[in-house]
Amino acid sequence: MRRGRPLALQGRRSRVVRTNPAAAPRLHWLLLSVIAVLLAVLLLVNGLVMAQFGADHEVEAPGGAHGVPDLVHAGGPLIDLRGGVARTHPIPDRTVVLTFDDGPDPVWTPQILEVLRRHDVPATFFVVGNLAARRPDLVRDIRAAGGEVGVHTFTHPDLAYVPDWRRELELSQTQLAVAGAAGVTSSLVRPPYSSVAEAVDDVSWRALRYLGQEGYLTVLTTHDTKDWARPGAAAIVRDAIPSDGAGGVILMHDAGGDRSQTVEALDRLIPELRARGYRFSTVGELVGNEEVNPPAGWTEELRGATLLVLVRAATATTTVLAVLTAVAGGLVILRLLTLVVLAGRHARRWRRRTRRTAVREPVSVIVPAYNEEACIAATVRSVARSDHPIEVIVVDDGSTDATAEVVGALDLPGVTVIRQPNGGKPAALNTGIARARHDLIVMMDGDTTFGRDTVRRLVQPFADPGVGAVAGNTKVANRSGVLGAWQHIEYVVGFNIDRRAYDVLQCMTTVPGAVGAYRRRALTGVGGVSDDTLAEDTDLTMAISRAGWRVVYEPGAIAWTEVPAGMGELWRQRYRWSYGTIQAMWKHRRAVVEPGRSGRFGRVGLLHLALYQVLLPLLAPLMDVFLVYGLLFLDPVRTVVAWLALVVSQLLAGAYACRLDGERMRGLWLLPLQQLVYRQLMYAVVIQSIVTALAGIRLRWQKLRRAGGLPGPADRPGAVPAAAEPPR
Repeated sequence: MRRGRPLALQGRRSRVVRTNPAAAPRLHWLLLSVIAVLLAVLLLVNGLVMAQFGADHEVEAPGGAHGVPDLVHAGGPLIDLRGGVARTHPIPDRTVVLTFDDGPDPVWTPQILEVLRRHDVPATFFVVGNLAARRPDLVRDIRAAGGEVGVHTFTHPDLAYVPDWRRELELSQTQLAVAGAAGVTSSLVRPPYSSVAEAVDDVSWRALRYLGQEGYLTVLTTHDTKDWARPGAAAIVRDAIPSDGAGGVILMHDAGGDRSQTVEALDRLIPELRARGYRFSTVGELVGNEEVNPPAGWTEELRGATLLVLVRAATATTTVLAVLTAVAGGLVILRLLTLVVLAGRHARRWRRRTRRTAVREPVSVIVPAYNEEACIAATVRSVARSDHPIEVIVVDDGSTDATAEVVGALDLPGVTVIRQPNGGKPAALNTGIARARHDLIVMMDGDTTFGRDTVRRLVQPFADPGVGAVAGNTKVANRSGVLGAWQHIEYVVGFNIDRRAYDVLQCMTTVPGAVGAYRRRALTGVGGVSDDTLAEDTDLTMAISRAGWRVVYEPGAIAWTEVPAGMGELWRQRYRWSYGTIQAMWKHRRAVVEPGRSGRFGRVGLLHLALYQVLLPLLAPLMDVFLVYGLLFLDPVRTVVAWLALVVSQLLAGAYACRLDGERMRGLWLLPLQQLVYRQLMYAVVIQSIVTALAGIRLRWQKLRRAGGLPGPADRPGAVPAAAEPPR
């Protein structure tokens, strides 16, 4: 195999199963971890940037004002606590300062700036840092129009009730946003939810003192227009005009909702104030022509520019992820509805089939075994009890334990043991096919048990001469623990209901190795079991479908299989399955453009696999990421309701699948937890498989540890599907 060429693209000569295992792909996991951390950072940044807040409103003083100097209450709205000395600046008579909070806004800030330009009036804009970071062009427009820029925090919290570290972060990040946007800093601040100087209490006084220590001049108001309540342009103008010619700082808003009344009121207010003899000033002029927006240092400007780039990246990334999440959610719902509808159609067809045994010819059962000492006895005994004429061929593929000896000691009639050097599962199956005496061949795993009627039910679809292979119904035997219960749900709700849908669509992708039946002509026609991939059952099924045979599902042919009991073993098994499926998809990719039954399989089956077993697992974790994101930064109630709606729909589909499969529904209570834990593991397996295939890393077969102790016929969980009756 040529170095660097993706393994999934290799042909038969690469002999994938015989290659040495690669070292654990730690580099890939490191890369995925870095990407995950980067996405988390970007989502966190976007969450802060997109933080929502309510409109400004007056807050009742929660306590007394014994610690507030009389100078502050009796002085003006400009409070200077820099240097540790309290100073206030009153507003001269017939002088007003227009101030705007909560912006910038892409709709209303430009309209307000246009009104100010038309009337040649300056104003001070107290910007929210997260909005300034999203629209730096508007901050530059404010400066270009001659306006002053002040700090209104980054996410609009009440500074009186947040710790000092949060205050520092809110101020510093807003300064960086302003520096990155306009190349200046600001010494002006207006705390969110502040009002007039007379309303300063002991709690807010501590916040004002902190602002003074940080070098800020606090700008309160004298006239709150309450334009956020949209009382009408006339009311806004009335509340903005000082009485008896007094000066004032007028509070309006250029963001936070519909500000059309504010724009209209401003266009009427400016001429009205001028007619009354008022002049328009700025905060900097009133405090002695101070430069309230000095140029930012190069380090601040660089850090500010970096913040803006990060914000743009976070916004773009979150937008893309939101779209992908919507796509993933749509795919989940579409798949759920499609599978339920098709599974119901399959169940109705299946119930209409004759219950009489149409196929009575003998069957060869092949059991490939490698180190199956712990459970091979139960496997062979179960199939030997079959009520259909069979021969059993156990192929010991170079076991290092007593697998062959255990089978020989059973001394069961019709059971043959063949020993060969280790060559892998495909080689063992091919040996069994070559030694089989009958034209109908059943394959089962060495960790699986059959019911008495499993073989008989499994071969009945061969009454149709166009059927080349039959998939049986695999059930989990060791489902007592949480991990086993999760896999049980997956087998019933996922694998088996999928096969019902595939049967209806005539595009079966996998006849499970645990319980499957084949015509000899179908097997020999495709060259037997290939070792090109790590998913030999999927590869074989696809080859038979492409050869023009029908592959169907027989839910009444039940087999009980031992699933991995540990997380590590489960990971290795699913990693091999996923990786092998990707290989098989690539190997049979030309089916998409082929005519006839092969083309139908390719355009439906392969595309379904690509969509739901490759693309969806890549996108599905985003739904859980956005669940957390929504709880932190969006409406948590709506987020939980949306997630619960998805879980309820899956529970309903699971209940329907259990009913079709004759299973009890009591285990479905684990399904919501499965969505948060088990599904993420399966998605991670697929992601690692895709990365491994693209990187060209080789894999080999991996033997899972068997616990043994498979249940006997009377002890097996599960039953024949509810709609089934034993054939007569």
